[in-house]
Amino acid sequence: MVIGPDGSQLGVMSRNEALQQAYDQDLDLLCVSPNTQPPVCKMLDYGRYRFEAQKKAKENKRKQQVTEIKPIRLSPVIDTHDFETKLKQCRKWIESGMKVKIDMRFRGRMMTRQEVGLEIMNQFIEKLSDIATVDKQPKLEGNIMSCVLTPKKK
Repeated sequence: MVIGPDGSQLGVMSRNEALQQAYDQDLDLLCVSPNTQPPVCKMLDYGRYRFEAQKKAKENKRKQQVTEIKPIRLSPVIDTHDFETKLKQCRKWIESGMKVKIDMRFRGRMMTRQEVGLEIMNQFIEKLSDIATVDKQPKLEGNIMSCVLTPKKK
């Protein structure tokens, strides 16, 4: 099945006939749907077709929005001032529309006191609950407890 350059159907013809007609019009023959019966081919200027496809791909890539995940590390033995500083920085990132991944590393004997770390993590999440939602709940993986916060929709 051959489709002309203007979009009209020229009918079913052999491969050689279709190639000859495309050659006579200084066009290329592109197989649009090779798996159908009969295969569908279209006459077009392939250079222009490729250019427009690249242009469309570049435009779609430009419109794509990439969300950045900013990491922040807490400790089970964090001091109040350090806690407030990290909270302030985290609040800035969330307000600017970024996701934040909060990690808490347990080292040595701290592994036996995971509930203290979870309490600090929940306190951190609670202080940011007015502007952020928990995307991934706090979960211990190895010796690192982590969770992800995303900005609330406005």
